[in-house]
Amino acid sequence: MAAGKVRSAKKRRFIHNTIVHVVLAILALIWVFPILWVILTSFRAEKGSYVSTFFPQSFTLDNYVRLFTDTSILNFPQMFANTLFIAVCSCILSTFYVLAVSYCLSRLKFKLRKPYMNMAMILGLFPGFMSMVAVYFILKAIGLTEGNLIKVALILCYSGGAGLGFQIAKGFFDTIPIAVDEAALLDGCTRWQIFSRITLPLSKPIIIYTVLTSFMAPWLDFIFAKVICHANSDQYTIAIGLWKMLEKEYIDSWYTSFAAGAVLISIPIAILFLFMQRYYVDGVSGAVKG
Repeated sequence: MAAGKVRSAKKRRFIHNTIVHVVLAILALIWVFPILWVILTSFRAEKGSYVSTFFPQSFTLDNYVRLFTDTSILNFPQMFANTLFIAVCSCILSTFYVLAVSYCLSRLKFKLRKPYMNMAMILGLFPGFMSMVAVYFILKAIGLTEGNLIKVALILCYSGGAGLGFQIAKGFFDTIPIAVDEAALLDGCTRWQIFSRITLPLSKPIIIYTVLTSFMAPWLDFIFAKVICHANSDQYTIAIGLWKMLEKEYIDSWYTSFAAGAVLISIPIAILFLFMQRYYVDGVSGAVKG
């Protein structure tokens, strides 16, 4: 009788695991299918957005080649370079701001600490693009909406308010024992030395997370870039360029190149994630061992 119960329990567990794996496989297929379709479309030889078949009938590399050779209407290499420069600079500044603000709120006690945290939480409830009109006129008043200074304006937009996103990093710093800081202070370290030489080496996971999110925001943003770049086509970012490819005068001839551009803009993010994933895992395992 006991053996029968064991077999019955194993059978139920097998059925449960099978159902779970089938559901996960279906969800994975639903998630992967659009990505696969975009990749296939980027190699499609048939032009235009309206075709009679869902999958490509023939394949070519011309869609990728055109992005880098046909720059008379949409200069994709220039847009890619603009976006990469803005994203890298914004990532460096935003990462520093977020980590510095998070460390101060986690370790230092000062009079306006609680009001600032409450204010940041309230402001976080509103989307950033609500302020874009005011931000644009401020940037225009100081002359940052023309020429190469547009890049400076975008970097300021993406990194200026980064300190408000301190919640996750602060929570991580709170998990590091404050006794470590106190021991370092007794040894004669300054707050900056504790932050740069002790806290940051112990915080690899949150640093990697902050770097990834700080890079992706300007890399994928469209709203602020479109408002600030306006008609300055030489300062366009990739998001604006891809949007242009879908306008009615370009969509028929640039649709497959749009898919190729969508694939290309995912490559830097994938490389960044793959490169930093090892440090993220090492940081997590190191924190557990410690």
